[in-house]
Amino acid sequence: MLGNSSSATDARKSGNRIIALGIAAIVGILLVAAFLLFINLPDANAFNQRVERIFVENDDLTSGAEIKLLEILAQSGTAFSDVLASYRVVIFVLLVFSTALLIAALVFLVTIIGLNRRMGEIERKGIQVSSLLISRDQNTVYLNNMEFKLTRAAIETLSVLAEARMDEDILSGAEIEAMISGRAPDECDEAAGATRIKRLRDALGNQLVSELLIRNIARKGYMLAIDKDVIRMV
Repeated sequence: MLGNSSSATDARKSGNRIIALGIAAIVGILLVAAFLLFINLPDANAFNQRVERIFVENDDLTSGAEIKLLEILAQSGTAFSDVLASYRVVIFVLLVFSTALLIAALVFLVTIIGLNRRMGEIERKGIQVSSLLISRDQNTVYLNNMEFKLTRAAIETLSVLAEARMDEDILSGAEIEAMISGRAPDECDEAAGATRIKRLRDALGNQLVSELLIRNIARKGYMLAIDKDVIRMV
């Protein structure tokens, strides 16, 4: 148990480090990109400065039409400056938005990887069941406080599997059918027991729960993949 706890803690710490490094890398790359982008954008006052140079270098522009033209150029420079400033704001907002999306994508990716690892552990070790209570009178099963209402036939099949698990036995399909029907195993068909197992899994509904709870051991038979100490029958 300590080994499993230590492994889980190390995996969680490793995942947190990956997230932190990923977020730092994303933010760093986008900051560099933003810096290079902003320093290469033209100066917002560049147009105004050119118009000012025209005023300074051409003192002979004194007619009304020439002065009016220079005023129009100055107004155009102001408009260009305002547009470029708005572009800077838009670019900044887009960079912030892209940063948020990349960070969210990284977090989701790490979460999915963690869930896949957890699913792999469950597939290797079986479902972690802390309690399995079988109520024959009510045709109900309580699995980790989850209630499953089953048919009478499904309850009988699960009860047989539970009794076999407490005795640390593995039952073939024929043996399951024999224990339920009261006949000898050699008089029962293997397919009949397999059909009962299938109906039990269908009755449990959740494919993940049913497939991991009821383990099929190749060329041996069926068993409940849980600790026998957690089983109670009433």
